[in-house]
Amino acid sequence: MGTAAIARNIVGIIGNVISFGLFFSPAPTFYGIIKKKSVEEFKPDPYLATLMNCAFWVFYGLPFVHPHSLLVITVNSVGLGFEVVYLTIFYIYSTKKGRKKILLFLLIEAIFFAAIALITMLALHGTRKRSLVVGVLCDVFNVMMYVSPLTIMAKVIKTKSVKYMPFWLSLANFLNGVAWTTYALIHPFDIYVLAGNGIGVISGLVQLILYACYFSYKGDGEGDDKENVDVQLSTLNGSVAI
Repeated sequence: MGTAAIARNIVGIIGNVISFGLFFSPAPTFYGIIKKKSVEEFKPDPYLATLMNCAFWVFYGLPFVHPHSLLVITVNSVGLGFEVVYLTIFYIYSTKKGRKKILLFLLIEAIFFAAIALITMLALHGTRKRSLVVGVLCDVFNVMMYVSPLTIMAKVIKTKSVKYMPFWLSLANFLNGVAWTTYALIHPFDIYVLAGNGIGVISGLVQLILYACYFSYKGDGEGDDKENVDVQLSTLNGSVAI
């Protein structure tokens, strides 16, 4: 039992480190936004989705919902902080219409999260029932975000170019999924962490296989750099799922 706990903590710490790198990856792009004082064509949607995802995983990891999940709380708390910073920058440099959209979606997310939290705490008794409801919701968000790279994979096949799917990002996503899937399999078994990140492993593996198939092709080069970066950001924020 002691060995399993140590192994689980080590794998969880590795998962935290990889996830931290993924959360930090958009920083250079946001530095560019600050420098240009404009968000240009970038969309806040991936960051709004990741904010909600991290918030639910933090809630899931609390002792009165799912005990013994400290490492789930730590990584998603860090992610929550990053997304708040990114969305703040987005808000500052967005147009008036863009700011209204951000505020509207944040309000909707806050109301939804508060409603789920109240229902969980007041209507559900015991960590087993609470883990079930919150865990299923977390996996729903995970699946939704892990599906987002499908558009990039289709682009790779169509253009026969991997410039839309950076190798190191795909590798990091795959390793992130592997780390958290392993974490979920070690006692105490966590089906909800396993379900979401198992899909992440498959998604990351498919991306790496595509990269191996097309990395030697020059492709037709269609699409501009701005689209390329925007797609990469969407992939990144849709793939940090624990």
